[in-house]
Amino acid sequence: MARRWQRPALPAIVLMVAGVALFLALGSWQLERAHEKQALFARFADAAQQAPVMLAQARRQADPARHPRVRVDGRYDPRHAYVLDNQVRAGRAGVMVFDVFEPAAGGPALLVNRGFLARDAHGALPPIPPPPDGAQVLDALYAPPPGAGLRMGGNALPRQSGWPKTSIYIDPAEIAADLGRPLDAHVLLLLPEAGSAFVREWRPEVFPPERHFGYAFTWFTFAAVVVAVFVLLHWRK
Repeated sequence: MARRWQRPALPAIVLMVAGVALFLALGSWQLERAHEKQALFARFADAAQQAPVMLAQARRQADPARHPRVRVDGRYDPRHAYVLDNQVRAGRAGVMVFDVFEPAAGGPALLVNRGFLARDAHGALPPIPPPPDGAQVLDALYAPPPGAGLRMGGNALPRQSGWPKTSIYIDPAEIAADLGRPLDAHVLLLLPEAGSAFVREWRPEVFPPERHFGYAFTWFTFAAVVVAVFVLLHWRK
């Protein structure tokens, strides 16, 4: 028996058009977000190749979308450090180590992300190398702190007496209160150096472009499914 086109009712047409328009809009939005993230990642990668600027200039021009390279003179605070737990790099669990740095030019102290340390096969963390002593010149990226995600358990810093203190998120305001002194809202990401015990592979703490492309493909697939179902329901024997 031959198939014939059955004239669809007006509500069915309206629902089909609305569904397709919605899914296409969502897919297009995800594509735009993917391209924005590609540009952000490119700027982040290029920042390490740029000429460094003074910390004061980076502070004046602070922008979540920019991560300028800075060169900062000062000294590490040898008494205070923080460990960001539950981190994963290249499939290995570990921590990020943050030390407190006092700029020679004055102003708020800075948290310096010295990099990633992996745990061993038994989940034990190797001894954390102490920060270098004396006057230092840091070559780093000036960036927002890592995303906090869910702050399960609240602020655990006041309940800890030993150093370094461990947390599952980095909040400069909470750490400033814990230290009892002003702290910059941004952090320094040390650039890679030969012989370092830390892994320093920096990228923005956001969804990667690939995830947005995957979401866009899903929404466009939904739009195609709506059209296919509409045709099948009205092209009948």
